[in-house]
Amino acid sequence: MAGQLPREAGVSGIAVEVLDRAVAIRPTGEIDIETAPALHLALAEALAHASAAKPVAVDCSGLTFCDSSALNALLTARRTAQAAGTVIRLAAPSPQLQRLLEITGAHSLFPVDPEPPTHVGADGA
Repeated sequence: MAGQLPREAGVSGIAVEVLDRAVAIRPTGEIDIETAPALHLALAEALAHASAAKPVAVDCSGLTFCDSSALNALLTARRTAQAAGTVIRLAAPSPQLQRLLEITGAHSLFPVDPEPPTHVGADGA
């Protein structure tokens, strides 16, 4: 059954939501050296609920800025996901995030979905 987990991760309140076919996290605002620890925590929590059939979907639609700290969090989570047999998907990344991924060569490491995960639609419910 889909539903939001009872706690929020870190100081920025990045919620982790278990959907029918994905585990979604929805960071908002800026992810930089100050806020990246919250992203690390949310990704770790999401990975604890993920599986091959239920990947982690990072809803990037609410992000206004991501720096190398955000990229580090995503790459670290990707390694953990690979070891667990699942993936980290990026949904609705901004042009700025897409550019960051391109200039660092990380664009091919993450599947990208054009729309954020929802209860009906991207998660297949």
